[in-house]
Amino acid sequence: MTIATPERYREMLESARHNGYAYPAINVTSTQTLNAALQGFAEAESDGIIQVSVGGASYFSGQSVNDRVTGSLAFAAFAHEVAAKYPNISIALHTDHCAKPYLDGWVRPLLAREVEEVKHGHEPMFQSHMWDGSTVPLEKNLDVAEELLDLSAKAHTVLEIEIGAVGGEEDGHRADIDEKLYSTPDEGVTVARRLGLGERGAYMAAFTFGNVHGAYKPGVVRLRPELLGEIQREVASAAKAGNLGSRYTEADLHDNKPFMLVFHGGSGSSKGDITAAVHYGVIKMNIDTDTQYAFTRAVAGHMFEHYDSVLKVDGEVGEKRYYDPRSWGRTAEDAMAKRVVEACVELGSAGKALK
Repeated sequence: MTIATPERYREMLESARHNGYAYPAINVTSTQTLNAALQGFAEAESDGIIQVSVGGASYFSGQSVNDRVTGSLAFAAFAHEVAAKYPNISIALHTDHCAKPYLDGWVRPLLAREVEEVKHGHEPMFQSHMWDGSTVPLEKNLDVAEELLDLSAKAHTVLEIEIGAVGGEEDGHRADIDEKLYSTPDEGVTVARRLGLGERGAYMAAFTFGNVHGAYKPGVVRLRPELLGEIQREVASAAKAGNLGSRYTEADLHDNKPFMLVFHGGSGSSKGDITAAVHYGVIKMNIDTDTQYAFTRAVAGHMFEHYDSVLKVDGEVGEKRYYDPRSWGRTAEDAMAKRVVEACVELGSAGKALK
């Protein structure tokens, strides 16, 4: 099976952590964009992560149904079936940016279902879920994270948390571009003290270092990837001093990079900032805006090129082969797959699919 087992997913994450690369995590909203992501990972010979946001999950279910749990399960079922045809890569499925209003109607039901699946000897449908507590105070954020981490351990999944606010807009939620975009080393210590460093269950942490969702011109977004290094070193130092409430070995601290980090809001980031973030322990980078544009730009190009054939202009009948959705759909999938390959190369995962 190409969809990673829980054991395979942890092997993927540990390989990225120890070998200094990161996985693109591609947001998808349809079977077409899912197929494009799979195609891109296969062409890059890279393992990877494919994910749905709260809006993407609802969209998967159809606009008349508009149910994010139904959409998530449909996405996962389709992915399990089609991904099996890509035997040379491993793919993890992930739910992205579940904010507080959506917990009870989305991630908690999915986790409850996965706990039952595991009880009956089955694999969970997803490999990881994100709790986005960036809009609530840190202590409340971690209260929820502790609860979800315990559930994740029972479901054999990995939890992702966010500390600090990512600016810009994501599925209708906005955050200002201000000092809240920068997490602090003290917050990192608080997270480690509350959640541990893996002994209670595997989790990834999206500390913010100036990240902003969406597309912006150069100079608007000011990333400070060195902040991730400061957070990692402060937490490692606290662990060695015995200030986290548990005892940790050098192996637990992973060369003074105790956190598995996630990079949000990275569209348009410079190669230098991406390389630095990976150096400081980023093992997952969300890719959405750039792949959306690649897909839609190809569709727009097809429509402009074949304008008279796609539209029934001046009483003509058009030309079916050009308005057949498969004609522009294949073009769009190829364009998005190409952007996925670029992401794999940039993050260093290309050619490193686990055998």
